Amino acid sequence: MAASTLRIALIQMRVGEVKAENVARAVQLIKEAAGGGAQLIALPECFNSPYGTSFFPKYAEEIPGESTDALRDAAKKFGVFVLGGSVPERSGDQLFNTCTVWGPQGNMIAKHRKMHLFDINVPGGIVFRESDCLSPGNGLTIFELPHCKIGVGICYDMRFAELAQLYTNLGCKVLLYPGAFNMTTGPAHWNLLQRCRAVDNQVYVGTISPARDPNGSYVAWGHSSVVSPWGEVVSTCEDEEAIVYADLDMDYVEKVRRMIPVHNQKRKDIYEVISKQLKN
Repeated sequence: MAASTLRIALIQMRVGEVKAENVARAVQLIKEAAGGGAQLIALPECFNSPYGTSFFPKYAEEIPGESTDALRDAAKKFGVFVLGGSVPERSGDQLFNTCTVWGPQGNMIAKHRKMHLFDINVPGGIVFRESDCLSPGNGLTIFELPHCKIGVGICYDMRFAELAQLYTNLGCKVLLYPGAFNMTTGPAHWNLLQRCRAVDNQVYVGTISPARDPNGSYVAWGHSSVVSPWGEVVSTCEDEEAIVYADLDMDYVEKVRRMIPVHNQKRKDIYEVISKQLKN
């Protein structure tokens, strides 16, 4: 594999109501993905917990904690980078929806708290309010691999084009969004948003969903995918448990940016997106 190519694995895993079983399954699938040659392995949103405001307080833990300790140990044991989807994090009297990223030495190299909380009301579809129990994160999260910089968002964060643009302006060539879109928003917007963020910013976009449980209180759409800087879906799956592999070519990112040089053509004399805060 070329030095400019990053092999990534997106783990679309089943999530049940027993935390220990969820964590053990995540570690098993990390091992499988590492055996498949993945250098960076990503888990879904709420990989250790059912998704829902009634579950977050029950499953919340501090970081480090039992779930993230397992990710640390797996990253070190299998010699890979692990993007730990998200877990409900308890910090003092607040709860956050938090993603941790672990290096092959077992070191935590990034932590992202979901910035935009999922508060929606779609008549005849779904009503959900994360803000009933979660607090928002307040910063961008970027980590760096030998191949590239990677920006992190969680689920609803993907709807905010400004966040993706800020990550791109700061040098990211890959954006990863663990997310649990549902049976209303999933078929309507999941693929569309991935392709928009990829084409707008000429980056690879990866989205990591839980597998669908039709009997769950919240039914995830699935369809974890990788989209190229040209807007093509280069790897995906359906709704079942699966590992989605993709080889991300950073030279191809530069090729696309040379062909359509929008980054050099922006009218910064008229408009500009500026970050006001970089850390949680």
